[in-house]
Amino acid sequence: MTGVESRFSTSFWTQLRDSDVGYGFLRSPSAMVSAFVSGLSILAAALAPWIAPHNPFDPATYSLSDGFLPPFWIEGGSANYLLGTDGHGRDVFSSILYGARISLAVGLSAVLLAAGIGILLGLVAGYFGGYVDAAIMRIADVQLTFPAILAAMLIDGIARAVLPREAHAHIAIYVVIFAIGISNWVQYARTVRGSTLVEKGKEYVQAARVMGQSTVVILLRHVLPNVLGPALVIATIGLALAILTEATLSFLGLGLSATQASLGTLIRVGNDYLFSGEWWITIFPGAALIAIVLSVNVLGDWLRDVLNPRLR
Repeated sequence: MTGVESRFSTSFWTQLRDSDVGYGFLRSPSAMVSAFVSGLSILAAALAPWIAPHNPFDPATYSLSDGFLPPFWIEGGSANYLLGTDGHGRDVFSSILYGARISLAVGLSAVLLAAGIGILLGLVAGYFGGYVDAAIMRIADVQLTFPAILAAMLIDGIARAVLPREAHAHIAIYVVIFAIGISNWVQYARTVRGSTLVEKGKEYVQAARVMGQSTVVILLRHVLPNVLGPALVIATIGLALAILTEATLSFLGLGLSATQASLGTLIRVGNDYLFSGEWWITIFPGAALIAIVLSVNVLGDWLRDVLNPRLR
C-alpha cells in the first residue's frame, strides 16, 4: 500500500469513526453485539460448504445407524456430530449452517425486491403527484389491509396451482422470494414518497430543472440519494421480517422443500420429534433463527434511532 493509499484509508476510517453513525455505534454495546452476531451468522452461512463437517443434503453421506444421536455432551452422543443428528443421521450443526444460508439468501433477495419496487414507486408517486400518486397510494392502501404473511401465502398458493407439480421443487425458492418481496414493498413506497415530497421542493431540484436535466436524472442522481436513509432502516428491519416470513411459510409446509431446507423447514421437521425426546432436532435450529432475527432487529432499531434527527 502506497503512502497516499495509506493516508486515504486512515482518513476514511477516522471520518467513519467520528461520524454520527460511528460515534453512536462505538458507544452502544447492544449495537456492537448485534452487529457481531449478524456478521458472524452471515459469514458462517456464506462459508457453510467449507466449514460444515458434513453435507446434510447429500444422500450419500446419510447414515441411518447414526440417527437420533444426541449432542456430543450428552451420554450416547458423538464428537462427529456436535449438536446431534436427525432421524436420517444428518448432522444438525451442518444442517443449521446450510439452512441459515438459504434463509439469509431468501431474506436478502426478498428485501432487495421489495425495496426496489417500493423505492421506485415512492419516487414516482412523490415526484409526479396527482393521479399517479393517488393510484399508487390506493394500491398500497389495499395491500395494507392484508397481513404480509397472508399475502405471501396467497401468492405461493396461486403459484403452486398454476405451475406444473414437477416444477415446484425447482422454483420454490424463487416463488418464496417473489411472494415475500411483493408483500412488503408498501412501507418503502410510503416512506420514500413522503421524503420525495419534501425533497422535490428544495432549491437543488429546482436548479436541476432550470439546467434542463431530465426527470430520470433528477430522480436518480439528486432525489434518490437523499431519501435512501429511511429506506435503509426499513430494509434492515425488513430483513428480519422476511426471514421470519420465510420460516413461517416453510414451517406451514408452504415454503421450501426438504431438499432446500431453510431454518423454518428444519424446525418443521424437528417438531415431529420434539415430544418424543429428540428435542435437539428443532431446538437448535429455532435458537439459530431467534439469534439471527433478534440481532438484525436490534441493529435495525439502533440504526433507526441514530439516523433520526429528532433524537440527536
